Amino acid sequence: MQLIIAGWVLTYIFGHPSPIFTILYVAAMVAFAIHRVLSKNPTLNHRFKSAVALSMMFSGLSIIAFFVVVVTNQGLFDPQYVIPLGGMIMGNAMTALNLGLKTFRESLAAERDKITVLLNFGAAPSKILLPYVNQALETALLPTLNSMLGMGIIALPGMMTGQILSGTLPSTAVLYQIAIMIAICTTVSLALYGALYFGHRTLYNQRNQLNFNG
Repeated sequence: MQLIIAGWVLTYIFGHPSPIFTILYVAAMVAFAIHRVLSKNPTLNHRFKSAVALSMMFSGLSIIAFFVVVVTNQGLFDPQYVIPLGGMIMGNAMTALNLGLKTFRESLAAERDKITVLLNFGAAPSKILLPYVNQALETALLPTLNSMLGMGIIALPGMMTGQILSGTLPSTAVLYQIAIMIAICTTVSLALYGALYFGHRTLYNQRNQLNFNG
């Protein structure tokens, strides 16, 4: 049903192109992606949630704008390019952030006793939490990196397949696919780094007190 409704909406937007429609659709897309990530991590404190939301919004919108204007050389509010590309970029960022935050929270919960001992010995919370941040980053980036490694050998990616089926030359489709994968990887990396780096700093205060439920 969601796909059918999206098809109707996009048919109307493509038939009546307007910057307002494009902005509203992309805003709804970004808002829903942020909502999905935050709803999967309800125990995060408000500042951590703000770091997640801002990281997703900044990285996603900036890369979408750069890709559409610089790479494809199209108008910033061209719905035919902005909306499909934005969907791929924000969808991958949402999946990666869900995985990264899940890994981070579960790691802290599993090693709570170890972290407590280190705190009692006077270790700084920032140094204690940083390895868990790095582990979450690596875990969340693996699916994106693995999909890039298997492209062209194991399977043809969706965007490239769609362009070939529509009659685009494979050489041209390959260039677009390379560009979109770089855009996706960049967005995922920026969103993950911003959310986890700035987010984990909200879990402790100036007195080096750590809040595991943050």
